[in-house]
Amino acid sequence: MPAPPLDTPQPDEDLLFRLLRQLDTAPEASQRATAEALGISLGRLNAQLRAVADQGLVTISDRAGPDRRQRFSYALTPRGAAEKARLADRFLARKLVEYDTLHAELTGAASGLLPSKNRTTAMQPNLAPVPELYVSYDSAQKLKAEAAELPSWDLTPRQICDLELLMNGGFNPLKGFLSEEDYTSVVENMRLADGTLWPMPITLDVSQEFADSIEPGQDIALRDQEGVILAILSIGDKYLPNKAREAEMVFGADDIAHPAVNYLHNIAGPVYLGGAITGIQQPVHYDFRARRDTPNELRAYFRKLGWRRVVAFQTRNPLHRAHQELTFRAAKEAQANLIIHPVVGMTKPGDIDHFTRVRCYEAVLDQYPSATTTMSLLNLAMRMAGPREAVWHGLIRKNHGCTHFIVGRDHAGPGKNSSQGEDFYGPYDAQDLFKQHEDEIGIEMVPFKHMVFVQERAEYQPADEVAEGATVLNISGTELRRRLAEGLEIPDWFSFPDVVAELRRTRPPRSKQGFTVFFTGLSGSGKSTIANAMMVKLMEMGGRPVTLLDGDVVRKHLSSELGFSKEHRDINIRRIGYVASEITKNGGIAICAPIAPYTATRRAVREMIEDFGAFVEVHVATSLEECERRDRKGLYKLAREGKIKEFTGISDPYEAPETAELVVDTEGMEVDYCAQQVLLKLESMGLIAV
Repeated sequence: MPAPPLDTPQPDEDLLFRLLRQLDTAPEASQRATAEALGISLGRLNAQLRAVADQGLVTISDRAGPDRRQRFSYALTPRGAAEKARLADRFLARKLVEYDTLHAELTGAASGLLPSKNRTTAMQPNLAPVPELYVSYDSAQKLKAEAAELPSWDLTPRQICDLELLMNGGFNPLKGFLSEEDYTSVVENMRLADGTLWPMPITLDVSQEFADSIEPGQDIALRDQEGVILAILSIGDKYLPNKAREAEMVFGADDIAHPAVNYLHNIAGPVYLGGAITGIQQPVHYDFRARRDTPNELRAYFRKLGWRRVVAFQTRNPLHRAHQELTFRAAKEAQANLIIHPVVGMTKPGDIDHFTRVRCYEAVLDQYPSATTTMSLLNLAMRMAGPREAVWHGLIRKNHGCTHFIVGRDHAGPGKNSSQGEDFYGPYDAQDLFKQHEDEIGIEMVPFKHMVFVQERAEYQPADEVAEGATVLNISGTELRRRLAEGLEIPDWFSFPDVVAELRRTRPPRSKQGFTVFFTGLSGSGKSTIANAMMVKLMEMGGRPVTLLDGDVVRKHLSSELGFSKEHRDINIRRIGYVASEITKNGGIAICAPIAPYTATRRAVREMIEDFGAFVEVHVATSLEECERRDRKGLYKLAREGKIKEFTGISDPYEAPETAELVVDTEGMEVDYCAQQVLLKLESMGLIAV
């Protein structure tokens, strides 16, 4: 189609919105049918079509067929889809103002539906649909075909969680990944650049190599880890974030003991991309499909059942009796129906896997009245950001149609910091911040404190309401894990028998679990020698298969193509960690003996393995001088002469572990003695019985 003349009239916003909507819903319609649907002449339609095509909002292609009246077909580009979503918001806002004006003229009173000064408080009642970022099926099919020519980014698990909630409206009002301006404003002020409350940076981090290959103004295909296209990102900008500042402002400290800060510095890519998202299809989930609901599906469910007040309970842990009492009280206090809304995306490393947790939830759901309670799964990647996370969770639940939200003690707390060994956030900091922004969030907080079991009353009560002198019983998360690991009794007053049975099925006693022993130390420190002795001793004991993953052997069979740069060393150690995690998951014992010089990589391996069993880090702390004296292969001599580059301990650093489960020094010690120290440690941890 030829370019429009300079005097081609541009469509006003209302007409542009209706035109884009019509072309998206009926891309194969004839021009006459499209003009009639819009109530304009054919001549004006042709002028507008030329204009939107020239702006890059629509592609027009020839359509084969005998009917010349239908010789063209239309498809929204990613920019067109983003513009349609933006105009929908503005269109609805204008219509709402018109409605309120008419309501006041006819009745003498305002309708009460006027939007507030920012968009966080939804314009619609909590049961009306929220905007989604998906295009129609026909447009999606065309975009899939066109995306074959676009650069592609394979999303990480966390990015897939974020993208799903962007596309289905869970992160409304966001229309894509944050631009640099929005990112900076969110980090500094918990608000988008236009003033909208939004506490969490939703960013697309990519590698430097990929960032160098693309520029703002381009479209890229966003794919899952199997290469299936999910969306198209229209790149608005790319930028280098100040990650230290992000850590300080969002998570309260630049401390890698915080899992999100560790992710930020050691896992996330160095460059952020911002831009509008065009949703093509949602990620596929093969597990618990009947339990997964989009915001609009939940809102439709609430409409159908007539639920007008809905309180949401957020959890990433199994439900025990204290949680049941807390949720009963919350629903009663709010005079609302209850939705149990657990996170099944990414949570804190070391948490119980979501498969086990959902089975636990389903086992206890019968304890709730079915007429007033439901459960739905939320594919959210948590950041464990405490107060900011609570506000973020409130906004997400508002988008899912909830009117109330339970915020408990230490909501989304990540544990203790590395400096003072204290919790990152105060126990009620999240409640305080939520309360400050409650009106803006548009959802009412139901605050709850720590629940404890009062023996004399045989019931749970908030800890601060317990009568003086009463006998309080409580089992912490750490104590629960210890009892599960050691096969000890878990009393009925604490949890439900079905939940305990499910946890025991997934988490048998430690003496029956798989585990990994991870030796780390300088070349020549004695790692491999002790590891071989350990393997023989464990095989002699029997009961579980034992696999030795020695550094040199792995290099030969798994990583022969890798060099010794930092990047290649990291890849090699992660490969060892992956194999060890599979062995551990399947009940075996993995013994690893690489140098593994970098703290961040060892931590990543620990997190990978601790999802399935114990990780025992053993630092073989033999001195550099002793390692050089041994130097049977002559490697240190070559490194000193500069003939081996990036050699650990000489021209490349070794970051010694600070919190290893065991430290041994082989200088002057027999191998058998060192191996015995490791066995005694495993015995003390309940992993073996000597």
